[in-house]
Formats: sequence, C-alpha cells, structure tokens
Amino acid sequence: MEEKYLICEDSIEGIFTGIYEAYALRESHEHLHIQIGEEENLKLFANYVNIVPDSVKTVKVAETLRKRLGEETYLDICRALAAEDRRKGEAVYKSVVIGLSQGSGKRVLENLINPNIELVFRLARNTANESYRFLEVVRFKESKEGILFSKIGPKCNVIPFIMPHFSDRLPMENFIIYDDIRNIYGVHPAGKDWYIVSDTEKTIENLLEMSEKECEYQELFTMFCDTIAIKERKNLKLQQQMLPLRFQEYMVEFENK
Repeated sequence: MEEKYLICEDSIEGIFTGIYEAYALRESHEHLHIQIGEEENLKLFANYVNIVPDSVKTVKVAETLRKRLGEETYLDICRALAAEDRRKGEAVYKSVVIGLSQGSGKRVLENLINPNIELVFRLARNTANESYRFLEVVRFKESKEGILFSKIGPKCNVIPFIMPHFSDRLPMENFIIYDDIRNIYGVHPAGKDWYIVSDTEKTIENLLEMSEKECEYQELFTMFCDTIAIKERKNLKLQQQMLPLRFQEYMVEFENK
C-alpha cells in the first residue's frame, strides 16, 4: 500500500490537525505518517499531503485525548510536542493510535519498549525539566511603563508551561516573558488571562525602556552577588555545571561579565 505523509506545521495546532486528518482518511495507520515541515529528499512511491492548522479540529483532538487518555497523558503529549525534535509528530501520532486502539489508555506512555512511546516519554521529560529550571532562573526587569519583562532562551518551547506559574504568583502585574529563540511572547495583562503572541520583528522588546530605578536595582543586585562571592572558592567549572552558560546569558547577575 502507498505510504502517505501528512506535512504539518511545527505546533500543537498543526500536529493535532494532522492527527485529526489521519483518522478522517479511514486508512491503515501503518501506512500513514505525520511529518513536520518539508524535506529536501522526497521518498519514492509516497504521497505527500499538506495540512493546514485548524483550531476546531485541534480542540476536537484535544478533547478526545483528555477523555480517553487522561489529563496527565495529554499534558505529556503537549510537552513532547514542545520539544525540538523533528520526529515528535510521528511519535505522538503513533502513540495516540496505540492508546486509543489497544486499550492501554491512560497507561499508554508506560509501554517504553515501543520506540515511538519511548521518544514521546523522553521528549516530555526534557520539556518538563526545562520548564522547572526556568521557574528558577527567570529574571524580570521593570520598564518605565511599569511592565515586568523577562527574556529567556530555552531549548524547548516552555512558555505555555511556565506562564501559569507566574500568572498565579503575579496576578495583578503586567508582565511579559519573551522566548528569544522562537520570537514568541507570553503576555499577562494585570488581572486577566495570559496569552501568547508571535513577533519576529521584536517590536515589543524594542518599545520597552528600563526605568531608572530598575537600572539602580540591577547595579545593586550585581554588586551584592559580587560581594558575597568567596574568591578562594570560585569554581567556574562547577558553576557552569549547576547553571549552564545558556541560562547565565539571560540573568542580570551575569551581565557584563
């Protein structure tokens, strides 16, 4: 039978739409595949179908996964799709098929012998670990307009997973967390729900100017970190092991070093 590849956008909406379309075809899942983005080398005797993200179809797939696989498995699937790996779309699709068709349901991600499920499990864990780390290293700066702004550079798309944490703790603050790698902003208006916007021109960041008080506090905080440091116990290798350079780049206490 001819192999069919559904080419999807690298997003939860894109891949969930691809899963919806795969089921709508009513063909053997063995010969259907989900591919993220175009490939330079096309496979012989294969049919390629471009999938346009659809919010309605995405919601339907999400509701089915929540109901049939459980909230925790659904969250792990979302985490896996937030990781940077071109194989994630196919792995999630095949894992969903197993979970829905073989009766494993909420325990589908326990079957780590299956390579697709093992990949989903590993990618979900990577995103979870990355998210927890950024809960510790996010540093906010205050603009003249009173907006708290933070820039991060994560390996995975952690914005959807860390925004609820900061929204819960800063409910009456206007704050923005900017993903410098993907050019997306997590925006939280004071007293309202947060949302995500894309801005390839970095317009929002360029419009924000730090307040004088913020500059003073940054200088004081940097001075404080330098003062409490014990020169004789300085160990850069251990420091980088505990706090890699990719995190330090976005932390105020390591600026200008």
